[in-house]
Amino acid sequence: MSEEYQDIIYEVEDPIAVIKMNRPEALNAFTARMLAEIRHALAEAENDERVVGIVLTGEGKGFCPGMDMNALDSQSSGTNDGQREDLSFLAANPGDETLGENFETTYTYFMSIRKPIIAAINGACAGLGLAVATMTDIRIAERSARFSTAFSQRGLIAEHGISWTLPRLIGTGNALDLLWSARKFDGQEAKDLGLAEILAEDGESLLTAKNYIKTLAMGSAPKSLQVIKAQVHRHNNMQLGESMKETNDWMAISLKRSDFKEGVRSFIEKRPPNFERVSLT
Repeated sequence: MSEEYQDIIYEVEDPIAVIKMNRPEALNAFTARMLAEIRHALAEAENDERVVGIVLTGEGKGFCPGMDMNALDSQSSGTNDGQREDLSFLAANPGDETLGENFETTYTYFMSIRKPIIAAINGACAGLGLAVATMTDIRIAERSARFSTAFSQRGLIAEHGISWTLPRLIGTGNALDLLWSARKFDGQEAKDLGLAEILAEDGESLLTAKNYIKTLAMGSAPKSLQVIKAQVHRHNNMQLGESMKETNDWMAISLKRSDFKEGVRSFIEKRPPNFERVSLT
């Protein structure tokens, strides 16, 4: 399928899948096709046993500055001719549907993908590009990356779920500051605010993300990564008691898995664990 992608590059090198947004002439601004291709590639990575973690990044000097402004201009002026490219062949439904409807709307499905998703932010990251980055699990920002919410300066509101994700990452006051002012800030400030978990030197975000996933693959059970991700995102929407009850139920299941036996045995034998990869088919 990868040969049919036009706006992204998709590559798998065990244990990593890299989805690279590939419109460098536009700093990788989103198109409808690119968004459909990303969703399709996430489904491919989710179903590939070789893949322990997924990296989302941009080709060239940008991560993603949001939607392509030419498309937005056509939409706002009413000059769109109404003809849309048929993208039905890219239809995909990635993610764990059992997590509930909170993770089935627009871009929230990123949180239901059964494998870690790391955003390697290598340049401009604004608008919808920033909103999508907040839906990933961990963000690695290069020092000179440039961020902005952008919405208020386009006459828009906080869109695409960022009014929910951003305060949870950096706090209400900081979120309002960035959303109201739409000011630009760099990777260092993103790290200081808590928007980025890891700061990388310029040109090193992709390598840093790959090394992070390689470390996970060497020592962490892929099934544990899957369940822990579901716990964190799902329980963020639940009361403490309810989340504890679900955790206890899921823990009882994990104690019966072969991964638990392997984890204990490898610890006793003082060797690296050999955990099973996640198979969804």
